[in-house]
Amino acid sequence: MSRKEQIIEKLKENGCRITKQRRMLIDIILENDCSSCKEIFYKASKADEKIGVATVYRMINALEEIGAISRKNMYKVEYSDDCTAQEGCLIVLDDNTTYHLSQGNWDTVVREGLKQCGYLKNQKITKIVVKRDRPLL
Repeated sequence: MSRKEQIIEKLKENGCRITKQRRMLIDIILENDCSSCKEIFYKASKADEKIGVATVYRMINALEEIGAISRKNMYKVEYSDDCTAQEGCLIVLDDNTTYHLSQGNWDTVVREGLKQCGYLKNQKITKIVVKRDRPLL
């Protein structure tokens, strides 16, 4: 039995319906070295533009529950360069707590963090560019 078949069997045993989207997500995870749910989502959305971020997160959680994957030590701030003011950013903590911050809330978090660390006095932030070559610790 292949790894994919084993995963599907365990998911079924756990009461999970195996949809076309879920099969696609399993394939993406098995075939790629994805480092975040967002990366999985981007790959999946290229294949099926109707897939939602919540579907990806639910699938990742289901795979964790059956022991197929582990996201230990994962703490990432997910932020896309093409986010609009309405989208803001998604923050995922290592205990799977997820926060979706509007652009205004994201700006407030950054501004308050900079103040607390002593980097910001009376200046105003004019631009925030998030670049990530490695996971945040």
